[in-house]
Amino acid sequence: MGSALIGLAAAVVGVTGTLIASVLSQRLTARVQSEQFTRQQQVAETQWLREQRMAELTRRREGYMNVNAVFRRYRTHLLKYLWIVHKGAVTAEAREEVEEARRDHHSVLAEAQMVASAEVLAELNDMTKSLSETYRRIMCLEEGDPDPDGSFDEIRADFARIWEQLERMLGAMRADLGVENGTAEPAESRS
Repeated sequence: MGSALIGLAAAVVGVTGTLIASVLSQRLTARVQSEQFTRQQQVAETQWLREQRMAELTRRREGYMNVNAVFRRYRTHLLKYLWIVHKGAVTAEAREEVEEARRDHHSVLAEAQMVASAEVLAELNDMTKSLSETYRRIMCLEEGDPDPDGSFDEIRADFARIWEQLERMLGAMRADLGVENGTAEPAESRS
């Protein structure tokens, strides 16, 4: 009987081992699949975040390019209009050109305010205040009621300060976009 019991015990151990092995194999497979799923979820989330950051960067870059162009255009039209006022040659067309540049400035600024960082927004607001004040002073000069410091030469001198503000604003934009600062444009080419 001894050998029959040994055979039976061996058979029980063999069957039990086979059953346990299949259960353990299923658990191991389930754990591996769960870990793979978790890794895939993390990869997908990382990819989604990267795409969101790139889309945000693209929106800011486009907004900053637009605001740079429209601020320069508005500044140029203000300076041109100041010269027209100085020469006494104001026309409805000249007035409409500066007003159109002003409207474009307001429109693009409103868009940029939605995507700009706090640092860039502060520079945008400072630049807008300076341009608005310069516009006001030019209109007072045109109407014959200039500010005490609102002569042609004094207003014209303000454009150098506005250019410096523009450079600071561009520096803030470049820093926000992660672009290294390049060299600034020489002062002689600003007027």
